[in-house]
Amino acid sequence: MPKASSLPDETQAAPAAVSPPRRTAAGRRPDGRERAARGLPYLLVTPLALFIIGLALIPAAFTIIEAFYRVNPLDPPTRFDGIGNFRRLFANNVVLTSIGNTALYVVIGVVASTVLGIFFAVVLRRPFRGRGILIAVLILPWALPGVVEGILWTGIFDPNTGLLNGVLSSVHLASHGSVLLGDNRWLTIFLIELVQVWQITPLSALLVLASMQLMPQELFQAAEIDGCGAWQSFWRITLPLARPGVAVAVVQALIATLNVFDQPYVLNGAATTGSSITEQTYFISFQDLDFGGGYALSLLITVATLIVSLVVVRAVYRRVDY
Repeated sequence: MPKASSLPDETQAAPAAVSPPRRTAAGRRPDGRERAARGLPYLLVTPLALFIIGLALIPAAFTIIEAFYRVNPLDPPTRFDGIGNFRRLFANNVVLTSIGNTALYVVIGVVASTVLGIFFAVVLRRPFRGRGILIAVLILPWALPGVVEGILWTGIFDPNTGLLNGVLSSVHLASHGSVLLGDNRWLTIFLIELVQVWQITPLSALLVLASMQLMPQELFQAAEIDGCGAWQSFWRITLPLARPGVAVAVVQALIATLNVFDQPYVLNGAATTGSSITEQTYFISFQDLDFGGGYALSLLITVATLIVSLVVVRAVYRRVDY
């Protein structure tokens, strides 16, 4: 008889090798180091988020709520007043005058600071000897606090010892000792906004200059070869490509002029001829002790700033691909 083979029959299926199940990379549990790496960005952002919530969001929510309440420590208790605060604000002639003054500050400040900012950016665009010193001098007005600038310009506008009065009286355009601020509303607004434009123009110039530094020089070389002059090159190449920087400069000037306080308060005090809407927020809240009205006026300023800023950004800003 033939000897039985010890090998398994080929028709019999061989048992499959049993191996432990393998986890995919997506289903694998992260270890402690990976969990720490994933949580690190959230840990780093948490202090900033808490700071923003505590310093901005909570006070903003408190302001929105209190704007609809009558809050006056001389007339307790605090009680819901609906739109009563807003109604009293728009019935106040001083507030209405301040709104008109602020509108003039915005128009003069935004236009003047943007035009001057573009001019200085064009001047400083190309390197030249002393450029760094000129930029440092240009930044100085922006770096000074608004109160300090107001005090400095008070010496210039002083009716007795001021530089401007001395120059005007020497050329017989004004009598010595004439008061420039407070008598005439339009002149007062112009002189106050002159001080603010002196402060905010450097930042506008730096923002536009930073936008111009990104422009490729090949475009200007090609334009010069094609016979474009300096004005055509500026109008057709420089200004369109600088629109992102111009938009940011316009928005920062808009916010600064809508919330102007230091210059009118230092130069003109509580006089209504040049008072701003932010000044009235201070007077209503801390002199009249009508905190509900102050909250309501602050809310109106915030909403107006957001709306006008969004409109300006949509109108001016254009994405530029070099």
